[in-house]
Amino acid sequence: MISLLVDGEKRLAREGETLGDILPGWDRSSYVAVIRPGARESSVTGSMRLISSAGEVVVDLLPAGRELFQSPDLRLPLPVHWHDRYAAAFGPFPSGFVPARKPHLYERGDLILGCGGYDPNRSYLIFSRIRHTADHGAALEGGVIGRVVSGRGLIDRWTSGDRLMEAFPVVNWADTSRSFTTNDASLPLEDGMEIVTHVRITAHGYTNGTVQSTEAADTVEHMLLALANDRFVVGRASSTYIQDGRMAGTEVPFEVKSPRREGFVTVRTRGKSTGSLYIYTRDIPSSSSHTLVGQVTHGIELARLARENESFRVSVEPPRFDLIGLFLQEAEEIASNRGISVSAKGKGQDLVVVDQDPGTTLESLDAGSVVLETVPLEKIIDITLDDAHAPDSCEIFRKLTGLHRHRVGRIPFFFHFEDVFLFKPAIPPGININPENLPADVVLPGTLAMTNDSRKGSGLVGVRITENSEFGPTSEPFEGTNIIGRVIDLEKLHKLKENEIAFIREVSP
Repeated sequence: MISLLVDGEKRLAREGETLGDILPGWDRSSYVAVIRPGARESSVTGSMRLISSAGEVVVDLLPAGRELFQSPDLRLPLPVHWHDRYAAAFGPFPSGFVPARKPHLYERGDLILGCGGYDPNRSYLIFSRIRHTADHGAALEGGVIGRVVSGRGLIDRWTSGDRLMEAFPVVNWADTSRSFTTNDASLPLEDGMEIVTHVRITAHGYTNGTVQSTEAADTVEHMLLALANDRFVVGRASSTYIQDGRMAGTEVPFEVKSPRREGFVTVRTRGKSTGSLYIYTRDIPSSSSHTLVGQVTHGIELARLARENESFRVSVEPPRFDLIGLFLQEAEEIASNRGISVSAKGKGQDLVVVDQDPGTTLESLDAGSVVLETVPLEKIIDITLDDAHAPDSCEIFRKLTGLHRHRVGRIPFFFHFEDVFLFKPAIPPGININPENLPADVVLPGTLAMTNDSRKGSGLVGVRITENSEFGPTSEPFEGTNIIGRVIDLEKLHKLKENEIAFIREVSP
């Protein structure tokens, strides 16, 4: 048998087994990180991954910290000896520093070498939970030997009975000759190999299963949307970050300024890549164009090793809470499972949720209750969108109607004449609707289209209920018409009234 470490857990495998054998059900479109035996020893790194009984943290060590973790005096496992609202201490163990007998100011995430009774033979690893001033029996300069850069939420959860089990140097770029990403299921396993299959992100403001702050509620929601398919797609990889640009072009507010530390997750709020998601693999200064949305709490090695055009599995805590588009009964069940009470507005049969207040996950969890607006299913118009032939126009349409955020969108009904039904969404400045997927010979009944920028009525959306070989669904010539999809529920159009909000739902073709 050979010994492996898979996502921080020890596993045994038989000689001759492959990567695919120990990862049943692995979707090979997702890459995993492989760290071969000896890779960690061959690199010089200032970061250490500490495995506790409750989870893992990554600590960026100062020289004194590196020396301590190489010392034979520090033997793991170590139990939690004491904890309070300010700090948690693991130990005791012997060390050789001289206590200064004076208080010091500590920041959240500081790792301190202190002692009990000013006796260095009873030394402790002390993790600062909040900014505080205390005498922890540390050395003259305060005893800070490192800083937690990933997994800060975990230090709030440590309690009596928890233990610090193991410590491993964190892979860095010097290790890439023996550490790499792969989707090769036939890769032979080696004794001592380490495998990281996914990245876990904890949203900013969410700690220990509870909401501590909603200051980043809107941008956290953007992150949850960007990672809704549990996949991070690396569009760009540099020496300091990896970027997922699938949501580029989406406007997001600036909410939280912070240094961009290793493991931090941000969203760009200005520039060409506005809306893109970033995971940092090294510390760099803060930026007025980046707002903090989360922190990697597992799998930073995978983020460090990922290359452009690769993707990997990612999960976010907490999961998104969005009830819009669900039937009311289903929405109430989901809310109950999340510990959230529901107050619903609306009358009729087969009610569908079309609005939720509060509208973001963090605010809903923090409030513990939501107010839902519902309408009968008979008022929901099903459509399909043709991304294969009109990707840009379909994306614009989703953003104009809210379908990029929710299962049900809204669009103002303009008016109806003859066989044409017109809708008039508000077009923000800077939106360009270039000609795309123009009709050729005939427009079929149910065709959904948007007027492009070649015509004065750019942005107008329309649908015809009869065939036409001269004009498009918005009554424009074919050269001014972008075909974006089809309306399934044509019979529901006749019930719309001018200036009424129409509710639409995208379904698979």
